Amino acid sequence: MKATLLAPAASGGQLVGGGLRSQRLGGWRDDDRTLGSVLLAPTIIYIAALVGFPFLLGVYYSFSDATVGSTELHFAGLRNFARIMSDPTFWRALQNAAVFAVASQILVVVLGKVLAMALQHPFRGRWLVRLLILLPWVAPISLSAIGWLWIFDPIYSILTWTLHALHLIPPAYSPVWLGQPDLAMLSIILVNVWRLLPLATVLILAGLTAIPQDVLEAAQVDGAGFMRRLFLVQIPLVMPVMLVALLFGIVFTFTDMIVVYVLTRGGPFDTTQVLASYAYFTGVDGGDLATGAAISLFLFPVLAAVAILFLNLARRAEVV
Repeated sequence: MKATLLAPAASGGQLVGGGLRSQRLGGWRDDDRTLGSVLLAPTIIYIAALVGFPFLLGVYYSFSDATVGSTELHFAGLRNFARIMSDPTFWRALQNAAVFAVASQILVVVLGKVLAMALQHPFRGRWLVRLLILLPWVAPISLSAIGWLWIFDPIYSILTWTLHALHLIPPAYSPVWLGQPDLAMLSIILVNVWRLLPLATVLILAGLTAIPQDVLEAAQVDGAGFMRRLFLVQIPLVMPVMLVALLFGIVFTFTDMIVVYVLTRGGPFDTTQVLASYAYFTGVDGGDLATGAAISLFLFPVLAAVAILFLNLARRAEVV
């Protein structure tokens, strides 16, 4: 009789205990703040491990006398920063980086707007055109840069052959694309535009698609032609997206060194040397980790100021 009475109580206790446990487990999933923290934790750990720790290590190295061949570190103060400030190659690399970023991003934004407008309306084979446009962004840049080495080859360059076939340059003239200062800078700008154009095109295309169709139809009914609709309606509405695309392009261009490293290695005579490549050649190839860290750290305040400026401009454009 006692066993019969105790059995339901025991089973009921199990049900109550299981219900409490399920409520505890489901509680954090029902709490938006806790669930958001759990979902953001992997991203925060990833950024802290692969971005935050190297950044703090670079700051530590920049104030020391760290070298590749030494295991001892001593505090050096601002000696490394004073050294790079008196280095003419550093200022030339900074100037080259500014020219490289500004020139390439102007072309990227203009061409990205043109391609986005061309891809906005359906036509036969549009999916193939979109695929071809995205290929430069999907392909590894190191392999693509090696392909561009063949395109810029001084003897077997297909680019030179095309210019000869179109009679744009004299037959006896064969430009050394990566060996002449002006042509070398033009070459790396061309490759960088080819690489970043897909990202700008996709972003601007998304912005154009989000424009309400009735706005464009109202402008057309009011008698606005193509140019007026472009400059008075489309560009102002897409301006926040274009500024974000420009910001991403500037950050990628300033911090990336693969194009310069593979194509010119900063030559000829440092005419294509940029801050990222100069920091690598100084810190890793040259063995002076402290000076290389100081050069790379110079990018942080520059890019932070650029990011704040463009984000403020994008916010104001959204308000307008």
